[in-house]
Amino acid sequence: MAQAWSWLLLVLAGLLEIGWAVGLKLSQGLSLARPGTTALTVAAMAASVILLGLAARHLPIGTAYAVWVGIGAAGTAIAGMMLFDEPATLARIGAIATIVIGVAALKLLS
Repeated sequence: MAQAWSWLLLVLAGLLEIGWAVGLKLSQGLSLARPGTTALTVAAMAASVILLGLAARHLPIGTAYAVWVGIGAAGTAIAGMMLFDEPATLARIGAIATIVIGVAALKLLS
């Protein structure tokens, strides 16, 4: 049961990583010109790392960290394409798919 909760915490941590990465862009690099967005971004950063730490209590750290980074990297790349008109080339989508496959493999092998 603890491991199931840990996976849920890890997914939430990864989603918050996407949130804070997008927040970096929206806050203009944690600029004081956007104090509300900067504060939310810093809060998401802290919450993401705290949840990762809680998940790592019951999951191997190598797996937990790789999954956290994978969710964040793939999700942030997708968010960039959707929110900031970043290129959605076949190569980028293939790279994101590779990350997702790697994260799924880590979950299945844990």
